[in-house]
Amino acid sequence: MSDDERAIRDLIATWMSASQAADTATVLGLMADDVVFMVPGREPFGKDAFAVAFQGMANMRMEGTSDIHELQVLGNWAYLRTYLHMAVTPSGGNPIHRSGHTLTILRKEADGKWRLARDANLLTVQA
Repeated sequence: MSDDERAIRDLIATWMSASQAADTATVLGLMADDVVFMVPGREPFGKDAFAVAFQGMANMRMEGTSDIHELQVLGNWAYLRTYLHMAVTPSGGNPIHRSGHTLTILRKEADGKWRLARDANLLTVQA
């Protein structure tokens, strides 16, 4: 495994643990300033809208797994396909399970760190 692949796998692990800990600052630090997210039923959105939505989930418990199916590094760009499963539990409520595939593009920035640049997230609610 190359250093770049290891760094990207570490980024994904950090993203998952920081998300579950509701650590907004860490999650935002893992994405490029010009990041674009695409999810079903919504226009593409950037870092600011992500931050607002993430902070709105502060009172919810989040658990999840990310299974990397493919990871390719192409110079200062990389892409990965993953399968995510998330369970979000509102305070005093029942968990809502979502799962599905993602396609993520990462960019190695001037500071040498990999950051999320584009993300197409196809998670859907599971019964």
